[in-house]
Amino acid sequence: MKYPANIALVDCNNFYVSCERLFRPDLLNKPVAVLSNNDGCIVSRSQEVKDLGIKMAVPVHQVRQLVRQHDIQLFSSNYPLYADLSARIMHSLTAFSPSVDVYSIDEAFIDLERHNVNATDLGLEIKNSLARWVGIPVGVGIGPTKTLAKLANYAAKKWPSSGGVVDINEPIRRQKIMQITPVGEVWGVGRRLNEKLNTLGIETVWDLQSQPINSIKKHFNITLAQTVQELQGTPVMSFNEEQKPKQQIICSRSFKDKVTDRQELEQVLSVFCLKAAEKLRAQKGVALQVSVFIRTSPFDKKPFYSEKATYKLKSGTQDSRDLIKIAKKLLAGIFLPGYQYQKAGVTLGDIQLAQSSVIHQQDIFNSQSTGNEKSVTLMKTMDAINSRFNNSLRFAAAGNKSLQQSVPINRSSLYTTNWKEIARVK
Repeated sequence: MKYPANIALVDCNNFYVSCERLFRPDLLNKPVAVLSNNDGCIVSRSQEVKDLGIKMAVPVHQVRQLVRQHDIQLFSSNYPLYADLSARIMHSLTAFSPSVDVYSIDEAFIDLERHNVNATDLGLEIKNSLARWVGIPVGVGIGPTKTLAKLANYAAKKWPSSGGVVDINEPIRRQKIMQITPVGEVWGVGRRLNEKLNTLGIETVWDLQSQPINSIKKHFNITLAQTVQELQGTPVMSFNEEQKPKQQIICSRSFKDKVTDRQELEQVLSVFCLKAAEKLRAQKGVALQVSVFIRTSPFDKKPFYSEKATYKLKSGTQDSRDLIKIAKKLLAGIFLPGYQYQKAGVTLGDIQLAQSSVIHQQDIFNSQSTGNEKSVTLMKTMDAINSRFNNSLRFAAAGNKSLQQSVPINRSSLYTTNWKEIARVK
């Protein structure tokens, strides 16, 4: 494992919004927000929208009045555009270090250990270069551990006078920032943990890093203890650590138009099974548990209904046909006529590596078991065809449904991934 002595976290500012503004410079300094799948919730906000008090993940219908009052520009999610610009950013970062640890679509850690220049100057060079090469604004936080680099990045965005770059390798500066930063801003400290820490008098980052490691282990868990170690300057999280396979895969959507028909819900869940199964096979896993949920809208004045059903397999499967059969059976047990369903989903759980899953007993639904060579070959062939021809091959059980249940109302053009939608200069 590698533990660099100097790490930078490069984090794109309001990434989805910045991607939209890149090709719409007329929206600079204007309130802009990007919506989730099916345009349900706000998932990215410009600073102008944040200043209006609009929270992350708020349902857009709850803030319609503010949208109209302040002329907030709303965009449907344009994931192909965001993914392409993310790839350009991550590739650009390799110009500054051969060791880039991608954390998410808009964040990456960089190993600065080989550089002998001033860290702040290097951070400014990275920031300015990405703005010039890709056109996306970023903040850069620098510290001796990943957690401290995250904290420094928070400071870089919190205080604009920093120029978007903060280096907290120097102990006195690090202490000052910790003493004025709420503990809830620490990487990995969620709302509930924040409340628990506050009840114990731990309100700032400095309060947390001052706690004895053994005390944290005793009253919390090893994860928070490792966070405290990192805040104290001892690296625990290695660089370019191999990602562990997901233990759970969820595929769900909210529907723009309510669904009342059981057969239509079966088709929707079949699409979810196909997508989840692709992800499962991509990580060479098999699932030993399948869950299905359906629910009506909690915001309607009509009676609310929400139910979930789970089936545990005796032997793991990655075959889409098995998963569809199970999902249909589970739906039959929880579907009630007369309701207008607003959301549904499929969850694959108890995931194991395919080679380590031994079939001890044949499952009633697992007719094409993991050990069946024909099943494995068929699924590989389907995945290869769909990867090459944009999901053109599918099961009849899915009907004419697609993963995107409604047409986005305001999706921008695929400026960088589709020749027909490339930006034109007049």
